Amino acid sequence: MDPLQNPFSPGAGSPPPELVGRDNILKQSQILFARIRQKRSEKSFLLTGLRGVGKTVLLNEMERIAVAEKYKIIFIEAQEEKTLAALLAPQLRRLLFNLDRTANAGEKVRRSLAVLKSFISAVRVKVGELELGLDIEAERGIADSGDIEFDLPDLFQAVAEAAQEKHTAIAILIDEIQYFASSELSALIMAMHKMQQRQLPLVLIGAGLPILPALAGASKSYAERLFQFPHIGPLSIDDAAKALNDPLKKNDMRFSKDALTEIFRLTQGYPYFLQEWGYQCWNHATSPNISLELVKKTTQEVIQRLDENFFRVRFDRLTLSEKNYLRAMAELGSDAHRSSDIAAILGVNLSSLGPVRAKLIKKGMIYSPVHGDMAFTVPLFDDFMRRVMPK
Repeated sequence: MDPLQNPFSPGAGSPPPELVGRDNILKQSQILFARIRQKRSEKSFLLTGLRGVGKTVLLNEMERIAVAEKYKIIFIEAQEEKTLAALLAPQLRRLLFNLDRTANAGEKVRRSLAVLKSFISAVRVKVGELELGLDIEAERGIADSGDIEFDLPDLFQAVAEAAQEKHTAIAILIDEIQYFASSELSALIMAMHKMQQRQLPLVLIGAGLPILPALAGASKSYAERLFQFPHIGPLSIDDAAKALNDPLKKNDMRFSKDALTEIFRLTQGYPYFLQEWGYQCWNHATSPNISLELVKKTTQEVIQRLDENFFRVRFDRLTLSEKNYLRAMAELGSDAHRSSDIAAILGVNLSSLGPVRAKLIKKGMIYSPVHGDMAFTVPLFDDFMRRVMPK
């Protein structure tokens, strides 16, 4: 088949040709955006799931829905080396300047710019020499303490009131939200608490690893009353079949039933991996029927691509001790495992693994589904570790 016409799109956040199995969460997001515009209370979302389940794709689709609902958008990706303030400030500046340019810019838009300048001045040490060119006098006494947990709620209130004055609403979408420091996550939760109390038109949609609900709960006990925590998991076998076959219909092609069964076994229904197998099967297909034989023929090439790209970029960030820890986990299998069992594989005392375990959690490689257990955040990473570090 012509590779230029290949409908499959394996990539970080790349929209699949068919977004299947996510109708319920997308419908919930439509309800959220509509209710907030009507000044009705509704919980914002913090999506959770492993790597490769399509959280970023969902964020992008929710952004599209929000734009259709006439929301102003801020979309950021949390990073280990950047603070929440450094990521938010330029985006808020852009948004407020756009509001200020609209007809009949009101007092609250100008005030929100003054509050933003106060916020930037207070966190300058943390943000660095960030020059935003705000030619306006700062609003003293508001969002200028330098403590983000105190300042961010006031800043959000000023920005949301400006949006309300202009008869619009704001959607802040944050990917990889688990990378923020606990004080930053706490500040976001406190700010959204104020939004709900004042019924202001600002919503937060975040996405992160499965550790996120625990982080939010540990930060603020009332987080579960402010947010929904939809878990985004792998696709069912029926949805996986739909994700693979529907893009082929216009070319009168299809995967055979046993080919679909084999791909589902190999991918466990994770959307990113489904796209990889679909992509290679298309490129190697010589007839309209994609058979089990073709799937088996292309599997080694798919695994090599995954090893060189999807898995390798994560592996190369690890120290030797971190790699050894993950190899011990892989020895036990793909499920969650007791920390004591991992220590036994490594032949060390459990207490000595604390620093390594903490670094792996911070790097987003593992998480604790229940106290004392560790699990991979990246599906099929145990297979990769056994390939790259054979015994």
